[in-house]
Amino acid sequence: MHTLARPAPQPAGEGSRAGVVRPRRLESAAAKAVLVALVAAGIWSTMALQINVASIADSAGNAVDFAGRMLPLDFPPVAELAGMIGETLAIVLLATVLSVVLSIPVAVAAAESTGRTRLGRSGARGFIVLMRAIPDLILAIVFFRVFGLGALPGILAMGLHSIGMVGKLLADAIEDLDPGPRAAVQAAGGGRVQQVVVGVLPQLLPQIIATGLHRFDINLRTSVLLGYVGVGGIGLAIAESMRTLDYRRGMALALTVLALCILTEIVSGAFRRRLLGTPRSRAPRGRSVGGGALVGWADRVSGGWVTGGRRQDRPGGADGRRLSQPWDADRVRRYLWGAVVVALVFLAWRDAGVSVPGFLTGLAELPSTALLFFPPDLSAVASTLWPELLTTLQIALAATFLGAVLAMPIGLLAARNVAPSPAVHGTFRVLIVLVRGVPELILAIVFVVVTGLGAVAGTLALAIGAVGLLSKLVADSLEETDVAVQEALRATGAGRMQVFAAATLRQATPAFVAHVLYLLDTNVRAATLLGVVGAGGIGYYLLNASRIVDFATVTTIVLMILGVVLVIEGLAMWLRRALR
Repeated sequence: MHTLARPAPQPAGEGSRAGVVRPRRLESAAAKAVLVALVAAGIWSTMALQINVASIADSAGNAVDFAGRMLPLDFPPVAELAGMIGETLAIVLLATVLSVVLSIPVAVAAAESTGRTRLGRSGARGFIVLMRAIPDLILAIVFFRVFGLGALPGILAMGLHSIGMVGKLLADAIEDLDPGPRAAVQAAGGGRVQQVVVGVLPQLLPQIIATGLHRFDINLRTSVLLGYVGVGGIGLAIAESMRTLDYRRGMALALTVLALCILTEIVSGAFRRRLLGTPRSRAPRGRSVGGGALVGWADRVSGGWVTGGRRQDRPGGADGRRLSQPWDADRVRRYLWGAVVVALVFLAWRDAGVSVPGFLTGLAELPSTALLFFPPDLSAVASTLWPELLTTLQIALAATFLGAVLAMPIGLLAARNVAPSPAVHGTFRVLIVLVRGVPELILAIVFVVVTGLGAVAGTLALAIGAVGLLSKLVADSLEETDVAVQEALRATGAGRMQVFAAATLRQATPAFVAHVLYLLDTNVRAATLLGVVGAGGIGYYLLNASRIVDFATVTTIVLMILGVVLVIEGLAMWLRRALR
């Protein structure tokens, strides 16, 4: 008589782990398949738009003709040019400060660790996505109708639209902060506001400064685009010059913008390094390394919380330590920099000529203006808007693909820990700064003149712009990899390429994927806006509907763009999670 053999007992949890690993592998495989599909879509879009070496070479004659029409450059008088620069910088500074001030509470509400409820977090995240999806160009048009001519519409448009980027980055940064200081404040009896003010904001300050400086750089480029709808400064002067085919004056002003952008990049980079320090290796979660003047203050709150400088008792009756920071050199330096920022904002406010009574009067008319945008007009969706939206997607996909192909080798050679020599690293860093300094709108204008109206001009402009952005992100990601892992491999006798492939590149690959997806998201909205100057896609219809006060069609186009942005946002979040 045979007995049935019992299966060998499995260690506790082994079956559950196998059940978790299998779906995890399937999700990872699906994510890789989606990435391959996106690459294929980029190649298909490039071919469908007929972007190739032959078509670009055929435009060489137009490029020579354009160069002849723009030279010699015609700069305005020094006083007039200085006035344009001052007005532009004032608008950009006020818009950036507004976006940072508004983004901090939004980010606190959106972060998992600080948001009160799931509904509140979802609402805050939805508001961030909405601000990213609505083009600042459209916001400026709406605000011009509400507040009239002047700097205020441009400040509000760029400030609100910037919440889409600043709020998202700050919310993500809050979720990655060290929870210890906030937990210590909570354990000492601190309320939610005290937890945020003492346990979160000091740690978040470096990210706030870095993000604000980066957004200032972006807003400087955006101000050129908003000149096409009436926002003052250099952008308005460029728009007027291009409308009258005065290429000598227009390109002279464009060169001025390029110089401003490069100077801003250099100054902001030096400022970040001075205040935040330069990372030498990957820091523990929520900690910065590098010893900058603004880094490390949050470590002082790990034992309790600040209440006006008084000593507080810890739970259980033990005396706590004094947690208010002493007036040392670092604290004095921070307050001095804060005073400088306040003074600059005051000067910018005075130079921009913003009227508080005018703002309040226009604010009262905002509800009646908002009603003009509803209900959406769906009559032209199937016949016109869907094909143009597809063209916009093709422009974004092709530009992302071409930009990534060009940016990867440049980013590798610009990384300090990958470049074969400091000279190579410095050369490619300078190249990145130069490329990043040229606004995509200026590139689009040039390519429209050279290659003609259509999607080719928009794709080439965005592809070159992508090189400046993506190569910098790639280089920074490589430099932020953990040096200890690389040193461990070198200690075993691994060569330079082996260390790069096994340690540096492997650590940075998830960041590469995230950067490319971010670039795709950015290019979808940028491709929409470049249609303003005839660079193809749905942007032309968006601007035309705005100019003829067809706000119902504007709403339809914005909703279509919002849908695409939401899909890309969800896809990017899933891919980052699946490939982690």
